[in-house]
Amino acid sequence: MGLFSRIAEGLKKTKEAISKKIFEVFKAAELDEAFYDSLYEALVYSDMGAAASEEIVGELRDEVFRQKITDPDEAKECLKKIVVKKVDYDVPEYRYPLLIMIAGVNGVGKTTAIGKLAKHFKDKGKSVVIAAADTYRAAASEQLEVWAERAGVKIIMHGEGADPAAVVFDAISSAKARKTDVVLVDTAGRLQNKKNLMEELKKINRVIEREYSDADVRNYIVLDATTGQNALSQVSIFDEAVDIDGIVLTKLDGTAKGGVVVAIACEKEIPVVYVGVGEKITDLLPFDAKDFVEGIF
Repeated sequence: MGLFSRIAEGLKKTKEAISKKIFEVFKAAELDEAFYDSLYEALVYSDMGAAASEEIVGELRDEVFRQKITDPDEAKECLKKIVVKKVDYDVPEYRYPLLIMIAGVNGVGKTTAIGKLAKHFKDKGKSVVIAAADTYRAAASEQLEVWAERAGVKIIMHGEGADPAAVVFDAISSAKARKTDVVLVDTAGRLQNKKNLMEELKKINRVIEREYSDADVRNYIVLDATTGQNALSQVSIFDEAVDIDGIVLTKLDGTAKGGVVVAIACEKEIPVVYVGVGEKITDLLPFDAKDFVEGIF
């Protein structure tokens, strides 16, 4: 199955929810106020959010006027191009050695995403080490160990309650000694201790800056697509502690609200870099804006 087919299959629920409403909207005989109102409602329904939906409808209205479009099918193609532009960020190519620090609240699929990312890089011929720096929960390290074994990569672990920054230090030391290409750092996501968590993330960042200054460092947040607009507030919280460079959106196959991708891109101006579209270890895919938009429309 090709990349587009896999994304389209993963977006099945979103497509079924959005396509039906969009189809009804674009059956309109005229591109009048009722048409734009209906389109706005359809986009909000898909979880694109009020702000992004209003922005998109406004831009479509301007383009329809500028190009003197009267055919709804032409307007639909124009809408696709507008949405693609909203979510199509120019993400810099990776440079190696690469370190990706993964943040996110507990329960969003962070551990699974790291395991799948490890497999993704391994399949590209890169050597990988995982730093199990969520030492707050013993189960987190154990789960990560299972995923590391499945992906066939090395993992650095300390005991429960150990200093997360020390785990990262050891992982970086190992990576430098072995000339490892990719270091993936798991972090805690216990928002009930928000202040402690943010300080912990900042400390890890300081260790990375000091010990791995020649690495390409990316800070990604894992978000659960099924939580919809709640995902936006999670980005804000973690962005305070570490500058978030990209988003890994999990469980996109499990929601009819996949439009949250557009809301995140518009409101947070942070690119979605990977999407989870299934349970298998190979079901984390690099995000492609055109495939995504074709998949939902």
